[in-house]
Amino acid sequence: MGRQRAKDVEYPQARLSHGIAEIRPSEYESGFEVIVDGTPQSHVDLADPTHLAFEYVARMGAVIDQLPDGPITAVHLGAGGMTIPRFIASTRPGSRQQVVELEQPLVDLVREHLPLPAGASIRVRNGDARVGLKRMPPALRGSVDLVVSDVYSGAQTPAHLTTAEFYREAAELLTATGILLVNVADGAGLAFARRQAATVKSVLPHLAILAEVQVLKGRRFGNLVFAASGSRMPTEWLPRLMAAGPHPAKIAEGAEVDRFIGGALPAVDGAATASPKPSLSLFER
Repeated sequence: MGRQRAKDVEYPQARLSHGIAEIRPSEYESGFEVIVDGTPQSHVDLADPTHLAFEYVARMGAVIDQLPDGPITAVHLGAGGMTIPRFIASTRPGSRQQVVELEQPLVDLVREHLPLPAGASIRVRNGDARVGLKRMPPALRGSVDLVVSDVYSGAQTPAHLTTAEFYREAAELLTATGILLVNVADGAGLAFARRQAATVKSVLPHLAILAEVQVLKGRRFGNLVFAASGSRMPTEWLPRLMAAGPHPAKIAEGAEVDRFIGGALPAVDGAATASPKPSLSLFER
């Protein structure tokens, strides 16, 4: 780890396998941003862990808020600044959380400069997300309330983390009513997102898609949040999710998800692609 000097300001920095990570004060919000090769990856507000600045993260938080009250068991694939683990530790004290992150220098950078909340039960495991799933304690299988998949190598999700086989491994951890949250980034035409929707739905048949309206229509590059479960998700969630924002928001479910998928086929090992590269406008507040 080291420091980078820019405009006479030194920022904490770490060299990753795919570039440079650094932590800077946010230019738009209170708190800090974890930036990898110029692309903002996470926003962290140490003073208020419930402050979720990025739109897609706020949508994930809105889904998590609809889970039954009390502590939960969560597994996070991809660490970043560990924004969602901090959010859960704050809103659901006593929760047990496991985080899998390939880049140990990133974990060290975040731990040193954006320390995790004292007393939070957050265990960080170093390694590939898919390998990490296989190495989870046997006692977790079938007992996890939430799995979050938000893994990027550089600015793309690796192909082996987009397949039906991968999602089956994640789903094996979930309780009967557990939720899988996936961050999917795509642009015009949404070919990657449609295939990902088909893939997730082939494993967990109850799927809702949350996104900004223009993103869901494929009119601009952005994030779509997939919320999926093996059991029907309560329909009373929908008005609360819409009210939670950010706006303008759209939630697709049921027949609308089927229309979104269209003729897209699930991705499988050996025939999958990484997510498309994002633009900097992807990380909107």
